[in-house]
Amino acid sequence: MAPTYAGTVFLRPLAEGRANVTVGAYAYYDDRDETRDFFDRNVLHHFDFFGDHLTIGPFCALAHGVRIFMNGGTHAMDGFSTFPFNIFGHGWEEGFDPASWTATHKGDTVIGPDVWIGDHATIMPGVTIGAGAIVAAMSVVTRDVPPYAIVAGNPARVVRTRFDDATVTRLLSIAWWDWDAAKITRNLDAIRGADLTALESAT
Repeated sequence: MAPTYAGTVFLRPLAEGRANVTVGAYAYYDDRDETRDFFDRNVLHHFDFFGDHLTIGPFCALAHGVRIFMNGGTHAMDGFSTFPFNIFGHGWEEGFDPASWTATHKGDTVIGPDVWIGDHATIMPGVTIGAGAIVAAMSVVTRDVPPYAIVAGNPARVVRTRFDDATVTRLLSIAWWDWDAAKITRNLDAIRGADLTALESAT
């Protein structure tokens, strides 16, 4: 019997009932604290009224301490002060133009399929992380990450790509993460391996 680890938690069940989150099959989080509240603790400033959406693709592996910032935490920046006076009420909300806040909206956040995000990495609002990418531990992702790229640092930059452009194109065309579980099970060796022809000929 395979050993179990109580810290592994699938994210899709935790996202149920959240209209602003989509999670693919088998995506998991290393919940070392076993709190099972990833979308409250690790996804920050994600408010229904703001309208931004978080997508986490299938077969993603999110390490402990990963944080995803959404657009609700942004402040209006066009005036002299960025202080959010309006949220304190007592007259300070008068004259506040909500458009000055929503203008900072950077769009939806999309984490593609088969992405590995390292320990305590931070994802900033509105970025897209391509399929098969790796985000190094402690990185701060402020811009889009190409498919199958490895990024590291603050701000995160591409260190290298995992495969050449032609291979990446073929892998994206195969999109094994969209296969049904039975086909994945039959072809695990090809998925885990490095023989692209075998993967392309999987049945």
